Amino acid sequence: MAAKRPPARDEAAMPTETDSLLDTDHAAFLQRGVSISVGACDVSGQPCLARATGCKVSDDMRRVTVFISATQATQVLAGIRANGAIAVVFSEPSTHRTLQLKGRDAAVSGLNGADMLIVERYASAFARELAPLGFEESVIRTLLACPPADLVALSFTPSEAYLQTPGPQAGKPLRAGT
Repeated sequence: MAAKRPPARDEAAMPTETDSLLDTDHAAFLQRGVSISVGACDVSGQPCLARATGCKVSDDMRRVTVFISATQATQVLAGIRANGAIAVVFSEPSTHRTLQLKGRDAAVSGLNGADMLIVERYASAFARELAPLGFEESVIRTLLACPPADLVALSFTPSEAYLQTPGPQAGKPLRAGT
């Protein structure tokens, strides 16, 4: 009997149609006061990055939505509109716990009424996370400041997810329950 080859990295990280890469712990982590960086590539493959101002995870944990300033993220939005590819890194400054999600179906949309509350809660939570590290709330609120009309939502289905906390497990595919 031939040995079964281990799955390639992309195969190992791909969810099935009924599975989510995330579990309730992951979803809670993504939606608290962590640093959120959104990456994309333009049509020539040039990478670009912007800071997000909050996140929500769907009840079934299959869709993730991050909020971003359209003005500050013009290159990111152009890349996503061109190819749907997105990478989002969520990192907790106090512990360096870090998760990375990638998707291929990102879409840009407006916010709904409840989304502004998520953005406001995120700013407060991120300020609380950074306060023990010596950052004043006013500095964090300035960093995240964005007129509500300038905010857009980027929604995607995570097709790959990785633990990126510095250390021996960095780069390990993330699965629900890990």
